[in-house]
Amino acid sequence: MKNGIGSAALAYALWGLIPIYFKAIQTVPADQILAHRFVWSFLFLILLVILRRDWPALRASLTLRTFLIYLGAGLLLAINWGLFVWAVNNGHVLEASLGYFINPLVNVVLGVVFLRERLRPLQWIPVALASAGVLYLTISFGRLPWIALGLAFSFGLYGLVKKLAPLGPLPGLTLETGSLFVVALGYLIAVEIHGAGSFGHTTPQLSLLVALSGIVTAVPLLLFAIGARRVSLTTLGLLQYTSPTLQFLTGIFLYHETFTAERLIGFCAIWLALILFSAESLITARRTMAASPLPAD
Repeated sequence: MKNGIGSAALAYALWGLIPIYFKAIQTVPADQILAHRFVWSFLFLILLVILRRDWPALRASLTLRTFLIYLGAGLLLAINWGLFVWAVNNGHVLEASLGYFINPLVNVVLGVVFLRERLRPLQWIPVALASAGVLYLTISFGRLPWIALGLAFSFGLYGLVKKLAPLGPLPGLTLETGSLFVVALGYLIAVEIHGAGSFGHTTPQLSLLVALSGIVTAVPLLLFAIGARRVSLTTLGLLQYTSPTLQFLTGIFLYHETFTAERLIGFCAIWLALILFSAESLITARRTMAASPLPAD
């Protein structure tokens, strides 16, 4: 249990601090960073699979249905990763953090729409409050907070697809990145042929950081998968706010992004919604545990 909490907490902390990493390589175009993330992540993960001798099991479990599931997951990761890198490198860390604050409530909505889950009466209040916060931000921005909504829904849909996924964390993530490996590698070769490639044409330090993006990408996902199997959903739900909180603080205090009073009102509405949602979930979980019969001696 303790190892599970530690793994999940470290995963969320790394995700919360990852804008600093992408800021360090922001001279590389976002599309190339995205392609490098897939290429180097796959190479790192396939090496782990080989070292753990999981390759025969992975190959035996590979069917057309399995491949299509993980291809869908890979495409959603591509949208999420690409949008996040673009947002960070174009000065939108605060809006990116908003996306991950909204994500838990988006998961609830997706569960209702696609899995026919039913909301408890008190859960409608935070959903409505978060919707009001997004509407207010839309009015104050003069546009939809499309970065936040894009990140929230792409990651929410990714989680939904993963519910159908039959493989464990390591082989699953390997197949997700592997499904787009050839496309990503082909794109990098194409930009290199056209003289627009960045890798190897900048400083050695920058090229190394780009290559290490695979490990930076894969390690938190693996830590999260380990933690998710060992801790309760309630604990995981509370820990997940670590990531957007760190991103939010990074955007304000490290990168000095503009945070107006209008944005504060919209964020506060969403934060209050998350507090109410978490409190309701925690109280319900405790009541359920209390009502469960004790095991016989």
